Amino acid sequence: MYKTYSMELGGHTLSVDINRVGKQANGCAFMHYGDTTVLCTATASEKPRDGIDFFPLSVEYEEKLYAAGKIPGGFNKREGKASENAVLTSRVIDRPMRPLFPKDYRNDVTLDCLVMSVDPECRPELTAMLGASIATSISDIPFDGPCAMTQIGLINGEFIVNPSQEDWKNGDLKLTVASTEQKVMMIEAGANEVPEQTMIEAIYKADAVNKEIIAFIKNIVAEVGKPKHSYTSCAIPDEMFAKMKELVPVEEMEKAVFTDEKQVREENIRQITAKLEEAFADNEEWLAILGEAIYQYEKKTVRKMILKDQKRPDGRKITEIRPLAAEVDIIPRVHGSAMFTRGQTQICNVCTLAPLSEVQRVDGLDENTTEKRYMHHYNFPSYSVGETKVSRGPGRREIGHGALAERALLPVLPSEEEFPYAIRTVSETFESNGSTSMASTCASCMSLMAAGVPIKKMVAGISCGLVTGETDDDFILLTDIQGLEDFFGDMDFKVTGTETGITAIQMDIKIHGLTKPIVEGAIARCREARMYIMENCMKPAIAAPRESVGKYAPKIIQIKIDPEKIGDVVGQRGKTINEIIARTGVKIDITDDGAVSVCGTEREMMDKAVEMIKMIVTDFQEGQIFKGKVVSIKEFGAFIEFAPGKEGMVHISKIAKQRIEHVEDVLTLGDTVTVVCLGKDKMGRISFSMKDVAQQ
Repeated sequence: MYKTYSMELGGHTLSVDINRVGKQANGCAFMHYGDTTVLCTATASEKPRDGIDFFPLSVEYEEKLYAAGKIPGGFNKREGKASENAVLTSRVIDRPMRPLFPKDYRNDVTLDCLVMSVDPECRPELTAMLGASIATSISDIPFDGPCAMTQIGLINGEFIVNPSQEDWKNGDLKLTVASTEQKVMMIEAGANEVPEQTMIEAIYKADAVNKEIIAFIKNIVAEVGKPKHSYTSCAIPDEMFAKMKELVPVEEMEKAVFTDEKQVREENIRQITAKLEEAFADNEEWLAILGEAIYQYEKKTVRKMILKDQKRPDGRKITEIRPLAAEVDIIPRVHGSAMFTRGQTQICNVCTLAPLSEVQRVDGLDENTTEKRYMHHYNFPSYSVGETKVSRGPGRREIGHGALAERALLPVLPSEEEFPYAIRTVSETFESNGSTSMASTCASCMSLMAAGVPIKKMVAGISCGLVTGETDDDFILLTDIQGLEDFFGDMDFKVTGTETGITAIQMDIKIHGLTKPIVEGAIARCREARMYIMENCMKPAIAAPRESVGKYAPKIIQIKIDPEKIGDVVGQRGKTINEIIARTGVKIDITDDGAVSVCGTEREMMDKAVEMIKMIVTDFQEGQIFKGKVVSIKEFGAFIEFAPGKEGMVHISKIAKQRIEHVEDVLTLGDTVTVVCLGKDKMGRISFSMKDVAQQ
């Protein structure tokens, strides 16, 4: 018999079926939130994976289009690789749960969330997040949970707990917060310049709801939870650490890591590694785990230097930002480019503009999200960290970093009516030593301005780190963390925003949660740092968007036509619009409401295309003057094409002031002539005169 547990959450019923399906998984939660249904399972291997020094956790969020009543598009009517939304959701589930597994656990664990039905009022991402926590908590997999997640929206200044898809899309805040019973574990946000204090209030409103959910989950665990299984610990033996400290004293390790040059530090660690390999040559067991042991020794040394001595590896003060540099227009012929450098982190961003027909099509579970006008893509080649590796395309990290920078800039982009372009920015990582996503945000902002995109305000971003001691009060915040401080620290708290407020947050940690003073302190520290970056680095390079797009960017002219005349412009099977394009070389987009965008690089050809369109949709009146081409000659007159697909006739008697016997005496095919409209003849055709033009 299966059991069902229910609670009210955000105005809807959340229910969980236990032991109904998936009984061979270590843990399974069949989740229902309104009519949204997600199957969540947690499974673990029986033995640890050999030869690894990390916890092998995989989180899979699977979107099945049948959940939204859709069949996948394209030729292959089967779901393919994970969508960007699925990848980002998997990362959001992973980040708060990973720290709650034992640090020395090496068994493979997979959390699988299968979306089977979508209710627009109850977001499947949230349902999956809660289901993953429940499935793991009731399983026999070692896990120091439960944790819970809540999403907060902001509509007309009011917080909404777990908003619908529509409110989530249209609100001023998209906030996801994960918590344990004691502390906040993860924060992810996109915001429309939300003030820092409002953001903090939203975070702790979500945290309060999380505590209610955790009480609900703990009740389920108490009734049906399995005893946690034992496992083989991969912790470094104490006697090995003692011997390492004897051979390499703490002072020697401090000297090795205390440098602002990443390459120098790595060479120092290589020398220490070689020394210990020689000393442990006869101990195969210790040699096998020497790399992890040196990592742990280095980590303890760096943390002690920062926390007790307030010394950072590169000698900076706790609030000091690394040296900054910024420049624009470093790449010729592209529509916009900028480079942002912070210490040994360097990003080059290139902006490309295109007509709105180039927007990205999205095939997902949300029926209201079918296309993206702004795209930010982030690339992280191996050379940026001095390594060699074959490129296999963007991984989850690259997709996540690109989405963060994209989310950071969305609130300041102009509307389609103000700026009728599709926009793509690409961040190329030239060099990396910590927080390339925040450097990407700064570089993207400058690149957009250099391309002439009239963004509303400048956006910058920075990351704040953390090192904690034995108690909640024993901690230190680090402004602008470099790679080493990220690896060995406890937190990576990224915040982007304008002078007015926050546009995005991404926070993940390696410990069991953050106290409120840490969260408030990190947000305040990030605001102070981003103001400094804008004033002292970005504004000197480019202070405002350029007044127009660049020489090589496409230009766009917009006009409005009667929607009922769209068919006239398009023509039968697209014949008319294709003729305009062929004659002028422009691109033409027409929306259902009659908005026409003419895109090209030559103003003369764009104006010509606009003139043709206006002629096609004009209700002709007597006395209007046109220029046209002779396309047909008959005994009784000539037909003049004055716009693609639009013709009128000049009767032989209206060609010249004097009488002529044959049309060919005056006109030949292909001649360009000026005519005046006489109205329509008895057959409904437009009638022209050449001889009466001078009288108009």
